[in-house]
Amino acid sequence: MVVLPGGSVGVRYLILSDIHANLTAFETALDAARGKWDKAVCLGDLVGYGPDPNEVIDRVRALDALTIRGNHDKAVSGLTNPEEFNPAAHAAVLWTREHLQIGNLAYLEKLPKGPIQAGGFSMVHGAVHDEDEYVFGPEEAADGLLDAPTPVVFFGHTHIQGAFTLHGHDVGSLHTKPLLPNQSSTLNLAPNTSYLLNPGSIGQPRDGDTRAAFAIADLENQSVEFWRVPYDVQDVQQRMMQAGLPEPLILRLSFGR
Repeated sequence: MVVLPGGSVGVRYLILSDIHANLTAFETALDAARGKWDKAVCLGDLVGYGPDPNEVIDRVRALDALTIRGNHDKAVSGLTNPEEFNPAAHAAVLWTREHLQIGNLAYLEKLPKGPIQAGGFSMVHGAVHDEDEYVFGPEEAADGLLDAPTPVVFFGHTHIQGAFTLHGHDVGSLHTKPLLPNQSSTLNLAPNTSYLLNPGSIGQPRDGDTRAAFAIADLENQSVEFWRVPYDVQDVQQRMMQAGLPEPLILRLSFGR
C-alpha cells in the first residue's frame, strides 16, 4: 500500500481542474459526480476562455472547494501580464476582467500557489517545481515524480487527462480516458509507486475528446476514477458568440483541441 501521510480516512475527493468559465460543462460534471464524493478540490484556472466567470467562481465557492491558482486566474487578477498569452487567450483575459465582479476578482487574487497538500496528496496547477510549466510527457514528469512532496500529486494546466508513474527508476505514462459517455476508468494505485495524475479539463479539453473531464479519488482504497461526460457544447458556443469572445476559442470546443 502506498503510504499517504495526513490522509483523511474514508474521504472521497472530487478533483476539478481548468474549468475556464464554462458553467454548462461544470454543472454537467457535478451532476454526474453527485453522491460520489465528500470534498472538492480545484487545481486552478477557474476563468479564461469561457463566458461564465462569475457563475463558475460562485459555484466553486459554494462547494467550499480547496482551490489553488492557475495561470489564467493570475492573469485576470493582474498578478501576471497577459501580454505573454496568445492573442485569443489575451483577449479573453481582458474580457473576463471587464465582466468580473469585485468580490470574485478579490477571490482570485487570494488563491494560494501550488503545490499544497490535502488529504494525503498534493495539488499543483502545472509542474511541482513551477506552477506555470506544462507537463506533457514522461520527460517533463520525471523531476516532479522524483521530488514530489507526496506519493500522489494531482496537476492540471495541459487539459489532457492522464497519468505518469515512477516505480524504481522507471517513469511511465498511463492511458486513462473512458471510451463510453458518462463512464469512468479506474486506476488502482500500486505499491511503491509515485503518481502524477491529471484529471483533465472541465471547460476546454485538449485531448481530442470534447467531453468534460474530472476525477474522483478514494485514497483509502487506493483508487482514482477518471471521468468523461458529454455536455451541450453548442449552448456554450452560442453564449461565447453573444459575448463577443474570440472565434478560435469558440471553434476549438467542437474538436476538444
